[in-house]
Amino acid sequence: MRHSALRLALTGCAVLALSACVTEPPKVAVVEQPAVIAEASHEQLLADVRILSADDMEGRDTGSAGGERARNYIVSRLDAMGVQPAPFGRLQRFEAPGRTREDVKTFNGVNIIGFIPGTRVTDRYIVITAHYDHVGINGGQIFNGADDNASGVATMLELAARLKANPPEHSVLIVALDGEERGLLGAREFVASPPVPLVAMSLNLNFDMISRAETDGHLWVTGTYQNPNLRPILEALPANGAVSLAFGKDTPQDKEEDNWVDASDHAAFHEKGVPFLYLGVDYHPDYHRPSDDFERITPSVFISASELAIAAFHALDKALDR
Repeated sequence: MRHSALRLALTGCAVLALSACVTEPPKVAVVEQPAVIAEASHEQLLADVRILSADDMEGRDTGSAGGERARNYIVSRLDAMGVQPAPFGRLQRFEAPGRTREDVKTFNGVNIIGFIPGTRVTDRYIVITAHYDHVGINGGQIFNGADDNASGVATMLELAARLKANPPEHSVLIVALDGEERGLLGAREFVASPPVPLVAMSLNLNFDMISRAETDGHLWVTGTYQNPNLRPILEALPANGAVSLAFGKDTPQDKEEDNWVDASDHAAFHEKGVPFLYLGVDYHPDYHRPSDDFERITPSVFISASELAIAAFHALDKALDR
């Protein structure tokens, strides 16, 4: 989720429910192009998005029954892969004040953490984050959040499965964060009480909105202005199918909703001095609408963007801490 855009939307809505502010947007026209497939099957990647964004997850709001169902599903996936929990356990519970459309209220959230040991720099960590919460039910409509951010969680789970089969060079923390939509609540809890020291974190790589790159054909990389040494590592990555990397939305010239430095969970890491990169697609007509459904995702476009995100991890894993 990009918070500045939501603030603008809520200002326009005044006291009306979020769902009452918009009409059902048209589908974006997409030209199907073949993806470059790096692994044999993406059935699980697509299934994870479909399951996490189904109506029975009720929009995955923090502290809700639907959020608990989504959490149980993610835990079951990590357990089935054999991904170890963090040193203090699989779950990190927290209580924090968060924003709503009406007022601030207290939310009870839960982060989910997995650990995959590295082979080269075992005492340095790449922290992969993706928030699993969304905005719940508003005005009687379920905001399923397929792109925002079931797609990021699915990409993170796909990466975790591959790292279990072929261990990374860095140790990796796989972190499904809660409460992002309510003000980065889970991310702030994570950096306040981290499972490993912040100084041991080489990078936070945050996946948020990975599936709808058809807007401009790009998976955006935000954070290389703040961490210029990281850009050459990723510039050499080729396009995958219809999707290529683009760099930006992080300079002083990028204003308001076009600046994503504070737009998602990576902001909490940035505030603590942890290097970060944010990977996500640009805004699309279904952003923060009840129409952000699995059926709006073009599989080939999502697969290409997900493969690019995973390729970015591998390039960074090989290049950092040399």
